[in-house]
Amino acid sequence: MKFRFARHTNDLDKLKLFYTTILGFEVLGSFENHNNYDGIFLGKQILDWHLEFTQTDEIVAFNFNEDDILVFYPETIVEYNVLIENISKNNINFIASKNPYWNTNGKMILDPDGYRIVISNLKAK
Repeated sequence: MKFRFARHTNDLDKLKLFYTTILGFEVLGSFENHNNYDGIFLGKQILDWHLEFTQTDEIVAFNFNEDDILVFYPETIVEYNVLIENISKNNINFIASKNPYWNTNGKMILDPDGYRIVISNLKAK
């Protein structure tokens, strides 16, 4: 089974820049004006999942809470450290998680829409 996480946004360009520049994902595809939707697919060619972000003229009123989190598990400690360093050098603040588990087992940041992301140190060896 493959997996796609899809979410609507008010600023597709900001999300594309964030997820490619900060987190190192690749643009796997995109579309324009498909039933009034523009969108991008982000991930890595070697993975069986990807993120899809879409945008229309509709203004999104985001509805999420502090426990709505995307968690990424770097495969190696080197990959983890590169991500954490890249986040820091781009002046993105780490925030405390409501769930103390993630404060011990990773670092949390916000994406441009305000959604929480954890870079976990659990699988990094």
